[in-house]
Amino acid sequence: MVDTFFTALATLLTFQHMTALSTGVVLGLVVGVLPGLGGIVGLSLLLPFLYGMEATHALAMMVGVLAVIPTSDTFASILMGIPGSTASQATVLDGFPLAKKGEAARALAAAFAASMVGGVFGALVLTAFVVIARPVILSFGTSELFALTIFGLSMVGVLAGTSLTKGIATAALGLVFGMVGDAPATGEYRMEFGSLYLIDGVPLVIVALGLFAVPEIVDLLRSQSSIAGSTHTLGKGWRQGLRDTWACRWLVLRCSGLGTLIGAMPGLGGSVVDWIAYGHVVQMSKDRSEFGKGDIRGVIAPESANNACAGGTLIPTLLFGIPGSGATAVFLSALILIGVQPGPSMADPARDLDLTYTVVWSLAVASVLGTALCIALAPYIARLTTIPYALIAPFMIMIVSFAAFQATRSLQDMIALLVMGAIGIFLRRFGWPRPAFLIGFALATQSERYLYQAVQFSGWGFMGRPLVLLIIAVTVLSIWLSVRKRPGEAVAAVHTEGSSALAGPGQVWPQVAFAAATTAAFAFAVVSGLSVSLLAAIFPIAIGLVGMVASGFVLLPLLRGRLTTSANFDAELAPRENDVRGGAWAMLGWLAAFVAAIALLGFFAALIVFFVVFLRVMARISWARIALLTGVACAFMLMLIRALNLVLPGGLLQAYFDLPWPFR
Repeated sequence: MVDTFFTALATLLTFQHMTALSTGVVLGLVVGVLPGLGGIVGLSLLLPFLYGMEATHALAMMVGVLAVIPTSDTFASILMGIPGSTASQATVLDGFPLAKKGEAARALAAAFAASMVGGVFGALVLTAFVVIARPVILSFGTSELFALTIFGLSMVGVLAGTSLTKGIATAALGLVFGMVGDAPATGEYRMEFGSLYLIDGVPLVIVALGLFAVPEIVDLLRSQSSIAGSTHTLGKGWRQGLRDTWACRWLVLRCSGLGTLIGAMPGLGGSVVDWIAYGHVVQMSKDRSEFGKGDIRGVIAPESANNACAGGTLIPTLLFGIPGSGATAVFLSALILIGVQPGPSMADPARDLDLTYTVVWSLAVASVLGTALCIALAPYIARLTTIPYALIAPFMIMIVSFAAFQATRSLQDMIALLVMGAIGIFLRRFGWPRPAFLIGFALATQSERYLYQAVQFSGWGFMGRPLVLLIIAVTVLSIWLSVRKRPGEAVAAVHTEGSSALAGPGQVWPQVAFAAATTAAFAFAVVSGLSVSLLAAIFPIAIGLVGMVASGFVLLPLLRGRLTTSANFDAELAPRENDVRGGAWAMLGWLAAFVAAIALLGFFAALIVFFVVFLRVMARISWARIALLTGVACAFMLMLIRALNLVLPGGLLQAYFDLPWPFR
């Protein structure tokens, strides 16, 4: 064991490892600053660059991204009033009012300090748990792992979002999408529509970017303004923020422990931790008068919890192969991509324990490094929020499209991104929880494989194994408690869109159409299951039936005119100060136009045309500035092409003409 400690430490302190870790921290900082993206998008953008990398260096980059995003997303929450990610929604409630009072520096300092303590605390807990984890892990076979995946799915379905039925239906929809392609048990193809592209299923990176990055880019573009509606100076108060964190040190430790515990529960992760921590500090406080108006405790509690959660989510991810959050679902796929198999071997001193400790200690170092960078760059990052988003959006679309294309290096990757982006917009608009979809998608193959192996090894009697029964009992209990009293619901009500998002008579037809389409997708999964053998049919039929029931419970109240139900939600009905003609679909049309241009002209030529047209029409800037920004984008893309030795997707133009590099 001592040798393992020193091996991990020696790896951590190498120049190559620290360089990779620092690179991940910088990328995480950039992604975290851009609102709405978060760890899922950050890790998804990193996936294409991991091919062929040495495992420890790839892990260092991923841990750097994973550790710093819960810190850097604080900028958007405090300075812009926009949740930087799903784990920083509660920070907006008191962080943004503090910024409007001229106390942004105080709020940021307190948030960064609490984040650093939370991140280090999560790493320490993971260090201690790994030592005692081996006997626990060895008691888990495929039967228990299948039960754990069901537990994780049930927690996501119940706790993500405000509607129980929408949560379950969305998790089931993610499972259905995850079943596209070959069945793990028999290799038979399901729901692939005869497409060679879908034989291996939809790539995870495209699902993650389509569900999370595209809807946020579209939403910010619609505002026709800078990211921050108005400029808030940081003001003074850096030292005061640090003193606030020290004064609330027991709150920081409590919420860090709470965040680690929630992160360790498969399927929860950052989707609820900030609200639970915020609810905890409100309930434990005698004076609640300033909460929601600028109470520093309302910043410290969620920030310490969501950073500790990053360490907690790695427990089920590394040791059980079950993602603890949406971000670690991508992290899990990246582990397999670089040849690291999560599971019992990660706690075995003779195998990969040194790798596990390298991850743990990298997490602690990245938390400290990320906090230092955030503090140093805070004045400059604050100025970025005043830049019109129309100038930032084409660069984001370029990066997202480039990352999506790396999935299979096919033009169909771009089409799949467009389709998933449209689905993400619908899910966001109607309040269907996107993290539930992503985790369902990520767990689809694993849960089906574990079920097949459990039945193969033990028959259906595996359901009677003691540990399986215990996990099932905990699953049922958690669902019952959640239905009885949803955690954080009272607090979350403070942050809802309000009654303006409730559809009235004659306004529910978009929700009805989407719920009906979802029900049809589940019915198709059932029909598809009937056309294959029993082992390949069990999962699609079972999930399809569960999804039909859940989506039916969403659909029926709307059809009957019961508009007070929690299923009634349409964000498009909420008034907007500024909006473009055509709304979200007009903005998604820019991405569709970019994809069409790629099909005609190839990626690089389409990029030039897209930048020129977009910046002229949407940003309305001079030709000189258009030339400058387009040149910067092209130079950045050329560096990536050279560094990664890539061949960009071509179009009809390349089929008829022999063009010079990089247009070929």
